[in-house]
Amino acid sequence: MLYLVYHAAVFSLPIENSLTLILDVHPQTPQARLLRQAAEQARAGGLLVYPTDTCYALGCCMSAKAAQERLRQIRQLDVHHDLSLLFSSISQLTEYAKLDDRNFAILKRVLPGPFTFILPATHDVPRRLADPRRRSIGVRVPDAPVVQGLLGELGEPLMSSTLQLPGDSLPLHEVHEITDRIGNRVDVLLRAEDGKTQCSTVIDLSEWPPRLLRRGLGDPDSLGIELADTGNPIAEEV
Repeated sequence: MLYLVYHAAVFSLPIENSLTLILDVHPQTPQARLLRQAAEQARAGGLLVYPTDTCYALGCCMSAKAAQERLRQIRQLDVHHDLSLLFSSISQLTEYAKLDDRNFAILKRVLPGPFTFILPATHDVPRRLADPRRRSIGVRVPDAPVVQGLLGELGEPLMSSTLQLPGDSLPLHEVHEITDRIGNRVDVLLRAEDGKTQCSTVIDLSEWPPRLLRRGLGDPDSLGIELADTGNPIAEEV
């Protein structure tokens, strides 16, 4: 059974192999009531699909181990593949990632925005969530009202991954395609408008000089620093 939420009305429709909950939210001024519904599902261990400032993403709370496993199954990622953390602000980010003055200035210049930064993890990050070799994590502060509103309702970061399925050259970005291809394997779809097909730009700041791991929607030149371009294939699926 699927509950489709359209603005102020709730409709109950029997739809086979579908998402459990579709919430139509305004892309610029998302309804607080709908964001609270999504946050409640996340706190209960749910797996969510939501728009960001780049493309649609899959995410869940850090404590939701079962949802993280479902996310990895959908993406076909092994346990060694790192996921990103989405934050509402740089201030919240500093609880989980170590920032020196130099890196703080870089983040301040472009965030919120379409960048993922690899940074050393603090002790508040569970070992299972950080790169075991370097104790680093990928962090994002997206510039998108829907996911920012969701993060505000949650009061904690989201574990997140691009909604790009194995074998696809681009992320899923149309709602009907998301529904058809992952069906009832997710709990909530926050639907605002068609998503972009470009991912975030990934920058490794865990060592100096910084490295460009993936070119995406964010302009590397806006960082104001010189980058080594590694073309790391691991970053293709962050």
